[in-house]
Parts: sequence; structure tokens; C-alpha cells
Amino acid sequence: MINRLIGGFVAILIGVSLIGPIATQTASVSESTNASGSTCTYAVDSAADRCSVYLSSSWGATILRMVPGFFALGILGIGIAVTYGALSDAGIV
Repeated sequence: MINRLIGGFVAILIGVSLIGPIATQTASVSESTNASGSTCTYAVDSAADRCSVYLSSSWGATILRMVPGFFALGILGIGIAVTYGALSDAGIV
């Protein structure tokens, strides 16, 4: 029982610490403006003035912006599963 709780705690701790970087990366990929402030409609090759390749459709950017939320829901599911498993091992549930 205790090893399941420790493993779950470590998984939750790592997952929660990764939510911020995942949100930062998905926000930078789904940006709709480039470095000069103009709206991106295609990928630009210049390193200083490039747009994201993923903006070929607006629904793609919307889906990318939803990734951190679903990642957080997955971490919440891990927490629920670990709690239920530990309680069932103890005979409470």
C-alpha cells in the first residue's frame, strides 16, 4: 500500500510540475502573430520573423490550446486512481 502511494505521489508531483512548461510550449506553437506583430497565415522561413506551421487551420490552434487542460485532467485521474487503489488495498473501499 505504501509503495503505491509513494509511486502515485511521485507521478502526480512530476505531472503537476510539467503543466506549466506544456502550457508555455503549446501557447508558443499556437500563436497567431509573428515577432513583428503581423497576423500569420503561412509559415515564414526567416528565423526572426517566423510563424508556426500549425496555423494552417484555426481548429488546429484551438486543439493545441486545449492540450494543457486535458493533461491536467489526466493528472487528476492519476490522483483518483492512486487514492482508490490505496483505499481498496487497505480494505476501506
